[in-house]
Amino acid sequence: MGKAGRTGGRPGSGRGHALSGLAVALGCVLFLGGFVWGAIAYQPYTVPTDSMNPTVKAGDRVLAERIDGGEVRRGDVVVFEDTVWGDLPMVKRVIGVGGDKVACCDKAGQLTVNGRPVEEPYLSGSGPASSTGFDETVPEGRLFLLGDYRQGSQDSRVRLQGDHWAVPRSAVSARVDATAWPMGSVGTVERPDAFAGLPGGVSDPGPLRLLLAAIVAGALLILGGAAHGPIVRRRARAARSRQG
Repeated sequence: MGKAGRTGGRPGSGRGHALSGLAVALGCVLFLGGFVWGAIAYQPYTVPTDSMNPTVKAGDRVLAERIDGGEVRRGDVVVFEDTVWGDLPMVKRVIGVGGDKVACCDKAGQLTVNGRPVEEPYLSGSGPASSTGFDETVPEGRLFLLGDYRQGSQDSRVRLQGDHWAVPRSAVSARVDATAWPMGSVGTVERPDAFAGLPGGVSDPGPLRLLLAAIVAGALLILGGAAHGPIVRRRARAARSRQG
């Protein structure tokens, strides 16, 4: 009596194919959705100067979360445009907001916000927080901005003799969350703890980590689902060859 003919695939193979197809579909949603979300939430930007060194350097490609000026908090690294300051978008750190009294430097060489010394670990070197002294109250609806490279940054300090040293909140278009290029500089831009104890605290992290997780998870699901069919077929061929 000859070998029985095939009456169907291996038990559960249909369900396996359905699950692999579902994994690929879900992976596509996560993968493409992550990129779409990123395009909506973030804008890429090339840093034009070294005024924010060492946090970000000239030529660095950064990812900046699109925000409204009302969402800005102390310590944020923001992208803004102000024609009085220049013709191009600029990147600076928010030191004071409307109503704050910002001053520098105290006996320890630190700047103060509302009389409270601010630790600034993002600065390079061990000198004072600023070679230029200041003691100002920030007008409501405006921001006091400094570059992290205090020796060479053209920021609020150099405009104190005029009436436009504080930038309107409405001038801010984005908040820098990460450096994407070059590879040696890739990383997130963290919120400084020193500002957390002041009224309003610091801003919440952007969705960058979440959307990157969605993209990675989507890619893994696509690869895993696509690999299911070839793996099943290879096992089936191996089983038939063992049966003779």
